[in-house]
Amino acid sequence: MGELTSPMAGRVQEIHVTAGQMITEDDELFIIEAMKMENAVYGDPGIVKEVLVKVGDKVEEDDVLAIIE
Repeated sequence: MGELTSPMAGRVQEIHVTAGQMITEDDELFIIEAMKMENAVYGDPGIVKEVLVKVGDKVEEDDVLAIIE
């Protein structure tokens, strides 16, 4: 089981995954907005066990966004 963390501080703009969803390394999972720039977050292949944030949440660098197994 692994943790998908935020690469930067910002606000969760979009969430493209739900718990139970299978993902590949090319899947865009989250969009984090910081200083009017949108940054895509990708993860390792696996199954999303839990999404820990919602749209509009403020996150810091290395905050856990989701649990992937």
